[in-house]
Amino acid sequence: MQSRFERQVNLNGFGEEAQRKLRQSSVLVIGVGGLGCPALQYLSAAGFGRVGLADGDRVEISNLNRQILFSEGDLGKPKASTASRLLSHIHPDSSFIAFDEFIRTKNVVPILSGFDIILDGSDNFETRYLINDACALLGKALVFGAVHQSEGQISVFHHADEKGRIFNYRDLHPDPPSRDQIPNCQQNGVLGVLPGTLGLMMASEAIKIATGYGKTLAGKMLYYNLQQTSFYELEIGQNEKGRKKMPHTIQELESRDYNLPCIQSKEMDWAEVLKMWIDKPKVHVILDVRDLHEKPELEMAACIRIPLQFLKEQARLLASADTILIFCQSGGRSREAAAILNRIFPDKNIFSIKGGIDAYAKTMKIQFDER
Repeated sequence: MQSRFERQVNLNGFGEEAQRKLRQSSVLVIGVGGLGCPALQYLSAAGFGRVGLADGDRVEISNLNRQILFSEGDLGKPKASTASRLLSHIHPDSSFIAFDEFIRTKNVVPILSGFDIILDGSDNFETRYLINDACALLGKALVFGAVHQSEGQISVFHHADEKGRIFNYRDLHPDPPSRDQIPNCQQNGVLGVLPGTLGLMMASEAIKIATGYGKTLAGKMLYYNLQQTSFYELEIGQNEKGRKKMPHTIQELESRDYNLPCIQSKEMDWAEVLKMWIDKPKVHVILDVRDLHEKPELEMAACIRIPLQFLKEQARLLASADTILIFCQSGGRSREAAAILNRIFPDKNIFSIKGGIDAYAKTMKIQFDER
């Protein structure tokens, strides 16, 4: 009787034992985008027993040139659960777990803890550093991939090379880039075949980690240039400066703010916001990034509510504003929103409001008492 895995089982050096290891292994793909979609297809087809998908985004029309698990009928749907349903229909031998949420400090440990191998297909530096540090603490093998215009790179971290050495992302990049070094994702394009190529290579590394078949990219960064059809490898060395900047405990990881080192968002208190609103009301937008059920409402004209999870896809609603003033419940999500909007609108004045809506009532009481 034929099996869907017959061709790889018959591969010299792979065989039934490697297939059994795949069946007993689990892999989590973070970012169901240009890298994650092709990786997921081949990880599932190879026979991983359990496959996780984590992404808080929803499908947009501009995704479809490279995120090949989706069609126009999926527009507006959550990426992780939509891709999970499709893959479970095609590959019933594997089980799929979807997380329709972004990886953040509050959920990174419980989500990553349930999987053997992690694939990082995220598109921002905040998440890359968070995933790297979490994998170091949890002892999870990490397959890293990234693309920019016509170039891509992949590596394997937190997994021993042939000499038993273990490297991590901070060995290459101890610190996140400054704001002016981060590319504007709206201005830089990409051919879909580039993340497709890198995503398949990331899947290959995960298969090799799970089965022991072949040699992984542990200790090396592989670079690929699509325009030149060229590859080269860079040897990675241990960087003590970078390693000292990693959290040493789970508690330290969960209390660290991974957004601020990448994009230092400007902040403003409510007294300044109210004065600015009175002086020049037509050029400012006050943006509420709380979920729709959160109270209290801010009773102020032209206050727009866009929950943080929908901010990237609805950012166009803010295009006409010169200044964007962002608040949430207590100030954490507004800083994250400011980081997102700073990348999309590098020429706008974007401020996170200190203390969120919790600080608003206190400010209004102080102003009333001073009258």
